[in-house]
Amino acid sequence: MSIIAWLILGLISGFVASKLVNNQGSGCLVDIVLGVIGAMVGGFLFSSVGGIGVTGFNLYSMIVSIVGAVVVLVIYHAISGRR
Repeated sequence: MSIIAWLILGLISGFVASKLVNNQGSGCLVDIVLGVIGAMVGGFLFSSVGGIGVTGFNLYSMIVSIVGAVVVLVIYHAISGRR
């Protein structure tokens, strides 16, 4: 995937994960960063349990990256003490 596709995927998945975890966005830049990190974490988690990680800009990859971004956000809020 190109860097622009990663940023778009990260923005969308980070925003959706922010809405799922704390019912509000964390800001555009934070959503992108957490979404891209979440895509990598989701790809690693899915690969480690025998699934397929992020495969491109498609619905499956969006679900993988949202799951990873939710994991990253839960850890982020646990460390920072925010809810």
